[in-house]
Amino acid sequence: MSTYINREGSPWKIAFRRFFSNRLSLVSSVFIGVITLFTLLGYTITPDSTPWANNQHLEIATQKPGFRATFFLIPKSVNQVSKGILGKLIWGKQSAYREVPILSYRLDGWDIVLTEYAEPEDSVNIETRYAVAQILFPDILSQDVTYQNDMLQVHSSGETITYTSHQIDTLIEKNHIKTQRFWLGTDRFGRDMLSRLIIGARVSLSVGFIAVAISLLIGIVLGAAAGYFRGWFDDLVMWLINVVWSIPTLLMVIALTMVMGKGFWQIFVAVGLTMWVEVARVVRGQVMALREKEFIEAAKVLGFGSGRIIFQHILPNALGPVVIISAGNFATAILLEAGLSFLGIGVQPPVPSWGTMIKDHYGYIIMDKAYLAILPGVAIMLLVLAFTIIGNGLRDAMDTKSVD
Repeated sequence: MSTYINREGSPWKIAFRRFFSNRLSLVSSVFIGVITLFTLLGYTITPDSTPWANNQHLEIATQKPGFRATFFLIPKSVNQVSKGILGKLIWGKQSAYREVPILSYRLDGWDIVLTEYAEPEDSVNIETRYAVAQILFPDILSQDVTYQNDMLQVHSSGETITYTSHQIDTLIEKNHIKTQRFWLGTDRFGRDMLSRLIIGARVSLSVGFIAVAISLLIGIVLGAAAGYFRGWFDDLVMWLINVVWSIPTLLMVIALTMVMGKGFWQIFVAVGLTMWVEVARVVRGQVMALREKEFIEAAKVLGFGSGRIIFQHILPNALGPVVIISAGNFATAILLEAGLSFLGIGVQPPVPSWGTMIKDHYGYIIMDKAYLAILPGVAIMLLVLAFTIIGNGLRDAMDTKSVD
């Protein structure tokens, strides 16, 4: 049963109506929108809000999804750098505490005794002891804390505050005991898998946006100029396109990465510099076809400059194929980044990347913890599939010859 499409309005409005009438394209768009929202919210929704979700707990490494742990929070002695709301949203915030997984704790006099976490099959439990004042009042000098029978007295700013053992226990329970559920388990370093996947999505979407933006900037400018001016410049651009196209994409990305160095931004630029050739070739063909049209001849007669004709009259009519190519390039960029990170020449630790997460855990596939490598693999597959479906939907929506 065919769906009726309203054909009133501009070609772009008709194309959008046709695109969103395609259920697969609509679902893919919603999926990418949800992933994008998660990446924008970033550290405000991740269970681990430390930079790059890199809070490690080796004691609870490779725990299965749904694992629940209790932590004892020990104040750090380092000074915390203050960040604004935007800084926390983008970069996260260093924790003011060191988190120690525990089975239980108890008060022994004026000491806190922790029974550290151990697997059920382990026969040895490790206990560590901390002074109450060291945990509850780290900024108070030791000589300003006195103990009298069942009372702890803190002398600060000319006044004395007295705490009973019951009050001490309440303060510990309220401020220094934390329970966290790891919905997708922990990786081999004891980091939260859900947080790593969400922050890793930032890398994948970022490399897609930046690489596609670079490819569009270079490809549109060179392709439009070559198709409009022709002559020796067209020959030069086509020679450059053929040379770049003759080199395997992965090999070129690896070479560019080696030249620019390994890093977060270098991989974006390297991927973008390998994807402009297809854009340039398509734009060149579209411009060559449009430059002979009557409305372009009329613009020349009116005395419009070449720049105005190209950017205001030709390119707006040539953007359809470019949009379709961009969706495909987005998927290609995500796969390239994941592949390079898997090889160890993409983004570097501790930055979470889905490709790096697969590399770190592919050895667990033959064990009962294959999900550690499968989860980021499925994330890559779904995101690439969504962009591929969107590309196909755009192609069908902009095909003026198709009949609904």
